[in-house]
Amino acid sequence: MQPSIYSIRFSKIGKLYHFNANHIENLRIGDHVIVDTARGKQIGEVIQKFESAPPPPPEGTWKSVERRASAADLVLRQGWQQQQTEAMINGRARAAELRLEIKVVAAEFSYDGARLTLLFSTDESEGREREIKVDLKSLRKDIQHLYPDSLVELRQIGPRDVAKMLGGMGACGIESRCCSKFLTEFSPISIKMAKEQGISLTPTEITGMCGRLRCCLIYEYEQYVAARKELPKRNKRVVSPDGPGKVIDIFPMRDAVLVELDPKPTERPTDRPERAVWREFHRDLLEPWDELEALRRKSAAPCDKHEGGECDCGKKTIGEQESGKN
Repeated sequence: MQPSIYSIRFSKIGKLYHFNANHIENLRIGDHVIVDTARGKQIGEVIQKFESAPPPPPEGTWKSVERRASAADLVLRQGWQQQQTEAMINGRARAAELRLEIKVVAAEFSYDGARLTLLFSTDESEGREREIKVDLKSLRKDIQHLYPDSLVELRQIGPRDVAKMLGGMGACGIESRCCSKFLTEFSPISIKMAKEQGISLTPTEITGMCGRLRCCLIYEYEQYVAARKELPKRNKRVVSPDGPGKVIDIFPMRDAVLVELDPKPTERPTDRPERAVWREFHRDLLEPWDELEALRRKSAAPCDKHEGGECDCGKKTIGEQESGKN
């Protein structure tokens, strides 16, 4: 049977996961279903259906949707969600008693309460990682004692995930952070992206509320890279409508460059040279200096192919040029 693949999301701004639902009829966008995940049985929302099946996952086969979620399932999930804040507070209190240098960010129950996951973050260095893992056993044991009907597990998350879960204003002043508003996955961000776009490298200018490089650095990065490929590089000599000069700065989004024009020669040696003039030119108005120089040299070169006097290219022969010099 041909698989019927659907994208399912488990949180409002969460990553999409793909499941096979070929045994469920008339499944629609917005329906809630129950699936078995690595974190227990979860209720997810159907976001989209693939018209043709995508490439299979590395495991080889798609996990199947178990069934549609009933009204009773949704009520049951709501009841357990109301206990998540209390579970988080209990986790924080016990971590403080054990003097663990971690922060319990959130607690999540599966829809039926069979599994409780405490999400935590830490600033510990790699050298303390083993000690933290040992200490977490005591924390897990204590929380398990408080919730004997649920399987308790602890999961560490990164600073970006913490910022996404907590929400709030972005470092740029936007009312809601990008990660909490529409980013479903985090892309790798490097300092090179800021340099490519000419952004100030001051930490406060490029760092988000999570303490990491801002996710928005990647938004226009590819456009800047593509635009720069079409523009002359800095310190490259060019010929502009106002004369030759050197490229001082580049404006990729305007498809233009700033050129320092060569000073015009003075009439008398005692005259003071003119001040450098900077002007902005669109890419289409510029010609590369080296290419024009190559054409000039080629046009001035003697013709070495038609010494027999049959030259019709308009150039002088080598012999004619030498006689002209004499």
